[in-house]
Amino acid sequence: MDWFPLPTKFVTETVLLHFTKDDAVRVLGVTWDFVRSSVLAPFLNICVHVCLAMSIMVFIERVNVGFVILIVKLFGWKPEKRYKFEAIEVDVEKGYSSYPMVLVQIPMYNEKEVYKLSIGAACGLSWPSDRLIIQVLDDSTDPTIKGLVELECQKWENKGINIKYETRDNRNGHKAGNLKQGLKHSYAHECDFVAIFDADFQPDSDFLEKTVPFFVHNPEVGLEMSFNYQFRVEQEVGSATYAFFGFNGRAGVWRMSALNEAGGWNDRTTVEDMDLAIRASLKGWKFVYVGHIKVKNELPSTFKAFRFQPHRWSCGPANLFKKMFMEIIRNKKVNLWKKLYIIYSFFFVGKIVGHFNTFFFYCVIIPATVFVPEVEIPKRGLVYIPSIISILNAIETPRSFYLVFNWIFFQNVMSMHRTKATFIGLLDAGRVNEWVVTEKLGDALLKSRDSKKQAITKESSEKSPMTRFRERIYPLELWVGLYILVCASYDLAFWKYWYFHYLFAQAIAFFIAGFGYIGTQIPN
Repeated sequence: MDWFPLPTKFVTETVLLHFTKDDAVRVLGVTWDFVRSSVLAPFLNICVHVCLAMSIMVFIERVNVGFVILIVKLFGWKPEKRYKFEAIEVDVEKGYSSYPMVLVQIPMYNEKEVYKLSIGAACGLSWPSDRLIIQVLDDSTDPTIKGLVELECQKWENKGINIKYETRDNRNGHKAGNLKQGLKHSYAHECDFVAIFDADFQPDSDFLEKTVPFFVHNPEVGLEMSFNYQFRVEQEVGSATYAFFGFNGRAGVWRMSALNEAGGWNDRTTVEDMDLAIRASLKGWKFVYVGHIKVKNELPSTFKAFRFQPHRWSCGPANLFKKMFMEIIRNKKVNLWKKLYIIYSFFFVGKIVGHFNTFFFYCVIIPATVFVPEVEIPKRGLVYIPSIISILNAIETPRSFYLVFNWIFFQNVMSMHRTKATFIGLLDAGRVNEWVVTEKLGDALLKSRDSKKQAITKESSEKSPMTRFRERIYPLELWVGLYILVCASYDLAFWKYWYFHYLFAQAIAFFIAGFGYIGTQIPN
């Protein structure tokens, strides 16, 4: 029976010879169809419905914000009409004693380019000299810069300005710790109000004359803001409806008693300003937003600097939401509607859902569906809702309406960082307490183009080509851009959804950011 093994071997080889490349492709195709229809399609359908629900939440919130803004504009709900405002007058007998004592705090950290601008602007405020104290809180680690800042303070002190130069032995608590330490000085206890300006902020001379009277005539007001940038709409709507908004740490005035009653500065998160605002609001204090008062300041000058801000502004609120949720729920001093506003509108939709939805829906889920024909996204979620949201966002700054498409694609890129930071904040992990000070350029931007170009060229020449290349590259943006590009190419090849028009544009936006083609431009 020795011949039995021979036909067995022959049959095996025959089967293998007949299993061709076409058969392998057919098996892979059947496997892919099974995985796609049984696993990917149900999963993506769930993701689509979750994203659509989040889109509706953001949509309702934006419509509500737009409606409030419209009412404010139509009926002229200016702060002066909702709160008593009368300019403080000099008493003939008592002189300037009717003016409250005001402390102006300027926290600094190696602010070589802007320290003169901010100190000069603060010292130029129109307020009785014996009722005003300028406090420069210098956390600089560079001895040369510390010497320059101290010398600038001495110069203004010689001119008769009541200015205090304060330092500390460590940087515990970063900005919150710096401000908290500044309030421990005995002269700070004599002040009724404290105005806070970041090192790149330059208030007009009449800033205090336009803001402090709101506090004097309205004892329930604890905070006043005049910052007009990303937070304008959020703060104006919060002020008009619930007398609450998130303090963002600059160009604001606090009533000292409100700040103290709230527990003072706390460095448990990287958004110590928002933390303080919520605690003060839960104590019953009201906030006023005065958007007609402008304070000049500097925006991030490079893409690298700008990338750090979304991390802190997304990670911090998410982490704070986790830590304060039950505190808000248990609070008995504010009504239910205000609690719901803070938890749902301010935190959940504004600081969490909005970031998740923008990135996952428009940069992950929509591109992925081109490979799974079983998944269809309704037009309302794909076109109508995002279009209305974009229009509502764009009309808030009509002068920049022509940039709306650039803004959409760029915000989608930044949503990746916001989403990542939000996860870190909610999980209380990784870089949750990372604090990176935004680099300021100050007067450097006003120098001639040639001198600036020479400085950049000199700095670049000192680095190797590979180092310069690596500094311009952002791998995360490039990987996401490549993923979207592959999805767009597949959709174009099979003409299934026609998503490729949007996907190619979004991929380009990620590549532009990934290769570092966003940053400072010095005009002629």
